[in-house]
Amino acid sequence: MVDVHPTAIVDKKAELGEDVIVGPYSIVGPNVFVDKGTTIDAHVVIHSHTKIGKGCHIYSFASIGGPPQDLKYKGEETWVEIGDNNIIREYVTVNRGTAGGGGVTKIGNHNLLMAYVHVAHDCQIGNRVIMANAATLGGHVVIEDCAVIGGLTAIHQFVKIGAYAILGGDSSTVKDIPPYVTAWGARARLYGLNVIGLKRHGFSPEVISALKKAYKIIIYSKKPLKEALAEVKANAIFAVPQVSHFVEFIEHSQRGVPRR
Repeated sequence: MVDVHPTAIVDKKAELGEDVIVGPYSIVGPNVFVDKGTTIDAHVVIHSHTKIGKGCHIYSFASIGGPPQDLKYKGEETWVEIGDNNIIREYVTVNRGTAGGGGVTKIGNHNLLMAYVHVAHDCQIGNRVIMANAATLGGHVVIEDCAVIGGLTAIHQFVKIGAYAILGGDSSTVKDIPPYVTAWGARARLYGLNVIGLKRHGFSPEVISALKKAYKIIIYSKKPLKEALAEVKANAIFAVPQVSHFVEFIEHSQRGVPRR
């Protein structure tokens, strides 16, 4: 059974799944698909061309599926896709993709987007990501699984944030932040591994030790980056999947990563 408040407006071209709740004065536009068990609180606007998965909770004054803030956008059909069990708090904005960026802004499963977060066009957010209050993503940003983005943090367009990394509050970055690290600052620098986060996620002491060795060789080395990466690849620790991911992330970075 769908529960739509009498003051809410749901377009005839919208589809609501079983047990969806739409609160007072909310607007659900055309070409919106909301899967079962999702709650949309009062005064939410879901503009159009948006798919929302199961068991999500969207809080008041969020704006989802609005057109991208990109001067190249000329009204093409583009989408927002949001997975299951996401919490999207007050005043969050998530914009649709652009034709030039693949056409989809995508958010995975089990994410927490706190109040005033902005997700720009063509961003790709993985699973179990936490974005604290007023964190802001430029267009085309990629955030891998289980990363944490601190409050009041700005991430430049096309930047990539690695899995299990934590970017501290009141930071900004124009460079990629590798997986498993701690970063912070107005031009974010690296401050070692995110050891506390890794332990909380159940990483073994052996994996953390291998990552520490790789980090020391690559980030603290005075060698050129290619030589430091080659040194790790030649080391037995490269057989650890997390180390190989760490190396390959840096190796394929388009914007570069901070070092010392």
